Amino acid sequence: MTDDPFVTHRSLLFTVAYEMLGSAADAEDVVQETWLRWAEVDQAEVRDPRAYLVRIVTRQALNRLRSVSRRREEYVGEWLPEPLLTSPDVAEDVELAENVSIAMLTVLETLGPVERAVFVLHEVFETPFPEIAEAVGKTPAAVRQIAHRAREHVGARRPRMRVDRAQQQAAVEKFLAAVSTGDVQALVEVLAPDVVVIADGGGFAAASRKPIVGSDRVAAFLARASKVTDLVVSTAWFNGMPAARIDAGGSPTAVSLVVEDGRIVRIYAIRNPHKLGWLDKVAELRR
Repeated sequence: MTDDPFVTHRSLLFTVAYEMLGSAADAEDVVQETWLRWAEVDQAEVRDPRAYLVRIVTRQALNRLRSVSRRREEYVGEWLPEPLLTSPDVAEDVELAENVSIAMLTVLETLGPVERAVFVLHEVFETPFPEIAEAVGKTPAAVRQIAHRAREHVGARRPRMRVDRAQQQAAVEKFLAAVSTGDVQALVEVLAPDVVVIADGGGFAAASRKPIVGSDRVAAFLARASKVTDLVVSTAWFNGMPAARIDAGGSPTAVSLVVEDGRIVRIYAIRNPHKLGWLDKVAELRR
């Protein structure tokens, strides 16, 4: 008896859905919907199960993306993607790690639903244009144009992330040491002058509703935050990148950092408790 292709490709399907939605909870729902549709299919008639399943998951994710876009417009404060705890081996696929990073998912949020689907399928999963066209209900020629526009849009906004992993980890460790002691000078040294903090509390946890800009302001803000009792800081791997987890008063914060030239240029702090369900279980991400 052969393995069920759905089981074989489940991690891939979850990764596609998560890349399109930026939400693990929504991605899980979409994968479940995909399984229900797959169960109704005469599988003996399916020539390429992987392509077929990717097509189903893309359509389901597109439907979900359209329905959640209004919800995100009404979101309290800044909306950030849901962080995933990943094993360090995800980072070995550098391209996948960069594309599932919090920084990149935040950029993808600025694309329309179809543009995002086309970009993700073509750029991340190297899906041929005719297959993408079937999944999104467009002609291959239209998909090619959408892909070109989406690539330009993302290229203008994506962070320069081709960073040596050891350099990234060293910056994260310096950052955590400075946060745990509240050392303002050490914080200023590890932060880029124009560093930006974006926090997501969703109205459920205390978080700045607007970005905090500049190393002096950010260092002062972090030094104040470090004075909270029961502060525990630790390194973690979120979304294929070295990152930080900060627990204060029993409430966790997932902190994703973008490093350029040895300094931190962007800090994403996810505090909304409804987005922190994947901090203690490792997500399987696959291309």
